[in-house]
Amino acid sequence: MTSRDESEHEAGRLAERFKRVRDAHLTEMAEDYVELIADLIAQKGEARVVDLAGRLGVTKATVNNTIQRLKRDGFVSSEPYRSIFLTKKGQGLAAASRERHQIVREFLIALGVDAETAEFDAEGVEHHVSDVTLDAFRSYLRKRRRAP
Repeated sequence: MTSRDESEHEAGRLAERFKRVRDAHLTEMAEDYVELIADLIAQKGEARVVDLAGRLGVTKATVNNTIQRLKRDGFVSSEPYRSIFLTKKGQGLAAASRERHQIVREFLIALGVDAETAEFDAEGVEHHVSDVTLDAFRSYLRKRRRAP
């Protein structure tokens, strides 16, 4: 392989890494919203735009725009001035997102990070950690639980 070939190969690998981060950013908002909607439904029996806006620290207009996108993508259903509901697809995404968050949080705590910091950091890491790395975290935690 020539120096130029190596350089092009490295550029391709770098581009793929940046693409993965961009893709994670695109799904991050959907994951956060469906997870929060699931939490609100579990706590209050419903998820309303005003509750989402208050918890996310954004305007109701921002929430409405995002809900429209989530409806388009098949994650939620809602009617004007009504509660927001998760579709089966949205419930699946919420459950997967919650599981990722819990695994990352538990892993950070196992490394010695305090619970509050682990909770905060897990919120960002959960959206960017690969399935391979998440499986490694899961495996580490299982082994740790079995150890005497």
